[in-house]
Formats: sequence, C-alpha cells, structure tokens
Amino acid sequence: MAKQATEYFSVRPWTVEEERFDPERNRVAEAVFSLANEYMGVRGHTDEEISAPTLRGSYFNGIYEYSPEQASGYLGVVRRTHYMINSVDYFAMELRVDGVAFDQAKADISDYRRVLDMKKGLLTRELVWKLNGKSVRLSFERFLDMEYPNRAYQRVSVRSDDDVNVELVFKTDFNVLHWGQPVQWKQVAVDRKCAGIVCSTRTTSQLVASVSHVDGNCNGRWYVSATDRLVCNTLRIRLEAGHKFVADRLIVNAVDKRGGDAAKLLDFASEELSRQAAEGYDAARKRNEAYWQRFWNKSDIVIEGDDADQQGIRFCIFQLQQTYHGADPTDNIGAKGLTGEAYSGHAFWDTETYCLPYYLFNNPAAAKYLLSYRYNTLEQAKKRARDLDCTGACYPIATLNGEEACTLWQHASLQLQPTTAVAYGIAHYVNVCGDRAFLTGPGAEMLVEICRFLASRGQWDAKNEYFGYYGVMGPDEFQMMVNHNTYTNYMAKQTFLFTLRTVSSLSDEERAALVAKTGLKQSELDLFERCADKMLILYDSSTKLFEQHRGYYELPHIDVDDIPADQFPLYSHWSYDRIYRNDIIKQPDVLMFMFLYSSQFTLEQKRANYEFYEPRCIHESSLSPSVHSILASELGLTEQAANFFGFATRLDLDDYNRNTHEGLHLTSIAAAWMNIVYGFGGVRSDGELLTLNPTMPSGWKRLCFRLGYGGCELTVDVTPHRLRLCSTGKLKLFVYGKEVEVCGETVIPR
Repeated sequence: MAKQATEYFSVRPWTVEEERFDPERNRVAEAVFSLANEYMGVRGHTDEEISAPTLRGSYFNGIYEYSPEQASGYLGVVRRTHYMINSVDYFAMELRVDGVAFDQAKADISDYRRVLDMKKGLLTRELVWKLNGKSVRLSFERFLDMEYPNRAYQRVSVRSDDDVNVELVFKTDFNVLHWGQPVQWKQVAVDRKCAGIVCSTRTTSQLVASVSHVDGNCNGRWYVSATDRLVCNTLRIRLEAGHKFVADRLIVNAVDKRGGDAAKLLDFASEELSRQAAEGYDAARKRNEAYWQRFWNKSDIVIEGDDADQQGIRFCIFQLQQTYHGADPTDNIGAKGLTGEAYSGHAFWDTETYCLPYYLFNNPAAAKYLLSYRYNTLEQAKKRARDLDCTGACYPIATLNGEEACTLWQHASLQLQPTTAVAYGIAHYVNVCGDRAFLTGPGAEMLVEICRFLASRGQWDAKNEYFGYYGVMGPDEFQMMVNHNTYTNYMAKQTFLFTLRTVSSLSDEERAALVAKTGLKQSELDLFERCADKMLILYDSSTKLFEQHRGYYELPHIDVDDIPADQFPLYSHWSYDRIYRNDIIKQPDVLMFMFLYSSQFTLEQKRANYEFYEPRCIHESSLSPSVHSILASELGLTEQAANFFGFATRLDLDDYNRNTHEGLHLTSIAAAWMNIVYGFGGVRSDGELLTLNPTMPSGWKRLCFRLGYGGCELTVDVTPHRLRLCSTGKLKLFVYGKEVEVCGETVIPR
C-alpha cells in the first residue's frame, strides 16, 4: 500500500499529545482535538485567533442551511443541496499582556504542550510566552458536558514572573465563515445581562442561542458590549509577579431546529446558565470525568503490547461516543461527525453498515434511534423514489434532513446501497437485539417500501430470464454506470428475502396493520419473490470468484503500488474521467457483501475473492482498510490484518489520507471498532448464534473487549495461549466452530 503515516502526535495509551507547535499541522491538530457531545461539537482550534492555517468550526446536530437552487433540465437531478453550517464561536477570546495580543503562531513560546485526555474528556494547552524580557505562563482548558449537552466550559489561566497588565476579551461570535462563504447568520435577539445572543439561519430559520457567565479570582470588573452578531465580555487587571489569574467561562448553547420564539429560547438558555453557575466549573469537570469513567468501564478495549494500537482504538471509541450516543432520534452520524465541514454533515450508507454494529453491542437504544431516524425520514425517501421514476422508498446517498443532498447525479441516482443498507440494518438490529416490536411496526413498513423501490428500479433482461440492476454504481465509486454490480444485486436479493420472511412471520393482526399502513398486496409479494429468485449473481463456481460487475474482468489493469504517494487522494490529482478507466477499486465491493453476510460464504470463497480483489484496492475510502483487515484475520493472514488495522485505527492520528484537516473520518472510526471485534475478535453476528473466533497479531500480549448480548454482558479476554469468556448470564455462542454455553467464566485453550 502506497500510503504512509505522518507521525506527529506522541503515542500514549490514554492521551493524544502535541509536544511542539507546527503551524503547517495546525488544521490537522484542530480536527484531532475536536470535542463533541452529540448535541454540539467544536474543533480543537486555539481559544485566541491565530495567524496559522485554521478552521474555527462549531457545529450543532441538525442545524443546516440550503444552497441556492441550481437550474436543471433533467428530472431526478438534485437542484439544491443542504449542509451543516458553521455556527457560533463560543470559545473565541483575545488575550493581551502589556498591550501585546497573544498569537501562538507568532509568539516566542516554550514548554508547549497540548493534550486531549480521553479518560477525562478534557482538552488542555500549556505554554510559556516570552515577551519584552518577561515570561508569562498560559494555560487553556475546555470540555463539553456529556450529561447536560447544552453546556460548555472554558478556563484560562495566566501567571507571570513580573508585574503585567492583562486584558481578556471573551467573545460570543456569529461572524463565522462556512468554507469561506459570507456570514450566513442574522441576529434576532441580544441580552447583555447574560452576555447572550440569538441568531437565525437565513434560509431554514433555525435558531441558535449562546449565553455565558465569567468568573475570575480577582476584584476586576467585567464589561459586556455588543455589536452585530457579536457579544464581548472584557476584563482588564494588573497581575502582580508570581500571582496566578484564573478565569472560568460557563457557556450554554440552545437550538431550535424548527425555528420558534427567540425570546423563549434565550430565556431557556439563561435559566440553564443559572443552574450551570450554581454547580460551578470544578464540580462540573469532576462530574464529567465520572461520566467518562463509567463509559470506559463498560466500553474500553484493552490492547497490551502495542501502545500505538491502544491509543488508536481508544481515540476511535472516544470520538465515536462524543459524536453519537442516542440522545435524539432526529440525529444521525455524519461522515465527519461534528469535526469539520467536508461532506457537509451528511450521513451516508456508512451508518447502517459500519456504525450500527458498535451500538448494537454497546448501546441498543442508540441503535434503535439510528433506525428510527430512517423511519422518521421515510416520506422524504418515498419522494426521492418518485423523483427517479420509481415507486416505494429510495434512501439518499447523502443527507442531513432526509432529503437527497448530493448534486452529483452519478452518485445520487446510481447508488442503491443506502436503501439496501437500511434494510440490512433492520435485519441486523433485530437479529442481535431481538426487538420484534420494531420489526413488525416501523421495520416492516420500511421494508415494504424499500422492496417496492428495488422492484421498480430493477429490470428484466431482454429474454425475461433474470432480474438485476442496470446503470448503477456500487460501493466501488471508481466504476460508474455499470450493469449488474454484484453487491447491488446480492443486497437487493437479501432484502427481498428478508422482507418476505418478515411478512410471513406476522400475525393476522400485525399483517392487517401493515396492509392498512402500506396497501401491500399479495401480487407485490409474488413479485418480490420472483425478483429474488431470478436475481442475477455473477459467480464462477470453478474459480469461486464473484465478478464485481459485468465486464469488470475486461478492464485495463493498473498496479496500485506503482502510484506515487503524493498523488493521493486521486480525486485531487487525477482527472475525474481517468479514475473510471481501469480496474482500480476505491473500497471493498465484492468483499463488502461477503463480510456483511459472512455466514453465507465458505472460507474458500472468501480466500479466492480476497486474493483477487485486495491487490486491486487503492483504499481511497477511509472505510476500506477495516473490512480488509477483518477478512485477512479470518483467512489467517495475520500480518496483513495487523497492517490494515494500524492504518484503520490511526487513519486520522497519522493522517494517512492527507485530509484529516477537513475533519475526522467518523464512520471509519466506527469501522476501526469493528476491526477489533469482528476482525481479531472473530465476531460474526449475521447467524442464529453469535460467533467468536478470536486471534491476535504477533506483537500483542492481550486483547480484551466487552459486548452486550442476549441481555448479558460478555467479556472476551484473549492471550496467545487462552481465551477467557465471562458472561453475567447464560449465553449460547459459537466459539472456534463449536457451540459453547457460557455462564460465569469459561476458559478455552488456544
């Protein structure tokens, strides 16, 4: 693999540390040091403005804007996109010492250290600033409240060896830029008593309120001033030599996604600020640390023997929990989470295929909420199907509010995997969590509408002998407008079959309710059955290979290892049409459906397809390495599995794709968790029993993780010589090819 790591952050098991400041790595660091609590997220930019390359980004889940509508004469082409908008900068500040403004990129600094403490959910920055022969020690600290998601906290400390004049200006600033566009916020209310301001998005009329309270250990007086879209809280003091000044800013942010009464929203935020102030900064930090301790006690993954892998997987788990934990069924997981503006905050098919497994085994309520999001946007999916001259429901390739947001027709109109992924997610959720009520209610309704779309989007061949999909794009986005992409055909076939099984399992009362809701007819079920039975699957039993799509074998070949590292990402260095004229694979396609439906394929089939397709994959997608690592582990290719895992879990920390500065790869982060549990843990969850076949890379001494399953907590603890399973209740599992009943502790030699 031509891609290489850029090692910049220090390797520690529980922290990510920047021990020197490199302005050219600043935007990467901002992404890596991002904080979030699902409700809101903020990049790890400096508190003060900086002259180095920067993206000061603050985002709220579900707060978005529309772009201007573009004229198009083609039916089905999206004319207007929407995007998560950069919002209020509530950590902004100015710091002046003896009249000199602090700018980390220009200042003479030493003893520099910026630390993301994942065990505590805390971001700190410390340094010594030398100016005019004086040494001033500065400390900055921030965190977001995981239990009260409206609340944010900021602490600034100043200590000097000499007498100095200090001026602090804490800003609440809506004059933010989104990808360099003009300011898109309009002020609708301001309140100087609580240093509060409310602004509205210009096209969606959504409201964001931000209020703050500042405490300091001095007798100085704070002055509040306001201009358009900006509130400032200013203090000027004389700091004596050897003394330390500490200022705590308590912040409350509140949003109204539907757009309502600004005065009421401001009142709510002000009341919440009073409760926050009553608790105080130190008590809140201690409570937040306790939250993270409880979380890690349940969800930590322990890797002994490789600190880089240990840091990497904890970073992934930390960011995943920050981004989404099921607080709101109208939230989803954007490809960049709340850490940047690339992908515009949109959710993709990654949610159901890559992210959902983490929640199935750690937070089933959140898993249900992710699927509920799809149910809550079913009407938009039905409209999208109509736009494409089809019936039923077509889920968008990219969305925030349920509408298709992708203006590139080749993706928005040709990719069916979001729709089949929703069906797969329903099946996976029900299989692991056993939620029949969801299946017979919202699940069945979605499945019927999905199958209607799949039946209307597919076509029969000229002789009416087989069914399949023409003019599509599968997961490998380097192949456009192909016929019979095997992933698409196979996933559609499984969707038809699962829907038929679901309907046949309904009671008379449940079926009557489904028919009343959807108008389902027996003739439709007969059609679904025929489509599944006659679905074309391109498989050669002699080679055991699935052809990725009709004609793939005839494409010109390029050796991916011959592509120089400085040509990545290819989208930025190759002309768009050049990408499509060869057999390079962007991300797993055939290997993807073999992973999702693992129990339906033999080890020989997996080996044959892995050996053929892995050398052709360029891993241009951050989702790619984990699936390859999982299959390599199953095939006994331990070294390859370990190499892919290192790439997957440290994709952002080591900036493999040279685009971490745009934001973290959140769905890839979820895939890294799968890489541990499904890869080295050998877990498979698509069969009747949970399957485990644990193994380990040669450099590891121990691997330990926990799963919630069957109403029990299962601990899987692996060393080179034994597997220890601990369950809080009785569980039947498939372990190393044999059925095992676990209750309490079971030790199996390896």
